[in-house]
Amino acid sequence: MNTRHALQLKLAPWALLAVSASWGLAFVVMKGAIERQSVNSFLATRFLIAVLAMVVIQPQVLRKLNRELVLKGSIAGLFLGSGYIFQTLGLARTGAAITGFVTGLYVVLTPVIAALFLKERIKAFTWACVLLATVGLALLSLRGWSIGVGEALVFISAIAFAAHIVTLSKWSSGQDAYAMTIVQLFACAVLTGSISLAQGYETPPDSGVWAVLIFTAVICTAVAFIVQTWSQAHMSSTKVAVILTMEVVFAALFAVLFGGESLSLQVSMGGILVVIAMYLIVMKEA
Repeated sequence: MNTRHALQLKLAPWALLAVSASWGLAFVVMKGAIERQSVNSFLATRFLIAVLAMVVIQPQVLRKLNRELVLKGSIAGLFLGSGYIFQTLGLARTGAAITGFVTGLYVVLTPVIAALFLKERIKAFTWACVLLATVGLALLSLRGWSIGVGEALVFISAIAFAAHIVTLSKWSSGQDAYAMTIVQLFACAVLTGSISLAQGYETPPDSGVWAVLIFTAVICTAVAFIVQTWSQAHMSSTKVAVILTMEVVFAALFAVLFGGESLSLQVSMGGILVVIAMYLIVMKEA
């Protein structure tokens, strides 16, 4: 092993951890931005900037587009876009920490959706993780005998994100990952842009919203994807998955430190159960 490769092996986990941190921070900084710009207008602008950034970084990728890739990427992008819409609508109605925890349920929901639509068998261990995550979700979202609207919307987003992962696992084989990502993000831009135009598109109202848009589009989307792809070439998929689940922990940490949120005992316990279920699912795949 040469010195450069050894350095890459050391840097890869930290680079991926930085991606997880940026995703966790996005929950906190987006909350203020979507109070000043409508959700779909914000998302449409974010995805369009992300697509442009990725094309500028690697313009030759456009030559790799073909009918099959565009069709499959667009369908996967509709799931991804739906996930972001419901997640952001939920974020507008609940805390950033809770949004992060409930979003993380996609890790547990993915094998369930794969079983329903791809006829994959669900093992008893997976059902145990689903039960654990369900208890965690109940602690996070129940307010007496009622369920918080924000938490319910974020849970729908977790289902959409899980469906997106299942779709990619079925269709991404043999496709260029970078090109596939651009098509998906463009589909997200079209979906959210169409809705925002129907509602009346709102331009970013101030420099603060523009800063959040650029951060989430360039750092949390374009750069994050490139770093993730590079990191996965230097470490196992299981290690990648474990590090990426830290997004949930960072979301809670930043929400408390910078978002002025406080976590009740009930919410803390619910979040811990969700994180445990996520890690158990990921480690089982090792």
